[in-house]
Amino acid sequence: MPPLHFKRYLLTGLLAFIPVWITWVVFKFVFTLLAGVGAPVITAIIDLIGLASPRAAEALHRDWLISICAFILTIAALYLLGLLSNVMVGRRVLGFVDDQLERIPLVHTVYGGVKKVVTLMRNKPTGTQRVVLIGFPSPEMKSVGFVTRVFIDESGREIAAVYVPTTPNPTGGYLELVPTDELIATDWTVDQGMAFLISGGALAPDSLPPVMPRQKVRSPLNVSAKVD
Repeated sequence: MPPLHFKRYLLTGLLAFIPVWITWVVFKFVFTLLAGVGAPVITAIIDLIGLASPRAAEALHRDWLISICAFILTIAALYLLGLLSNVMVGRRVLGFVDDQLERIPLVHTVYGGVKKVVTLMRNKPTGTQRVVLIGFPSPEMKSVGFVTRVFIDESGREIAAVYVPTTPNPTGGYLELVPTDELIATDWTVDQGMAFLISGGALAPDSLPPVMPRQKVRSPLNVSAKVD
């Protein structure tokens, strides 16, 4: 096979594999995260079954089975939590839990901070688009960021706190303080911005604001000479 054909087919196969690989990485991350939440509960249930039937508990005590059951349990629990938060009784229960967590030393610092970030991500800052582009890691390059807060410094200039997630795992990232007049606003929603990051740019909205200033074409200099 000629080298040119080999390179072409190799590149075609790589481009076909990348979306599958990114999807697998994201799904594996979400699955592992949710399964890890429900795994202790499933393990405790299997241990209780073992008190009555050791053989059944031994048959059920498989890592893959525990992970699947824990994932399903966590999904069901999140659904019920969302359903509960939309009714009056559920709001009172969640409010009571919030009050209790706020009273625990050290815990209230972490819990309160995470809760504020989630709340800020839900609400759009006044006068500022949520999804923006900033000059990061250098002014010549642009990164997608999410405005979490806008405040004013001592000089009276508006400063935006912009969270810049990493790709394809958006749980880690950087927090940048950027003047609002240096933000490049987009018409993207938060979901579109997250999809863009997780997919490595493959899932991008149709529109994109100008990210780089256009180079101005220099016109020839008009030179005039005085003739005596």
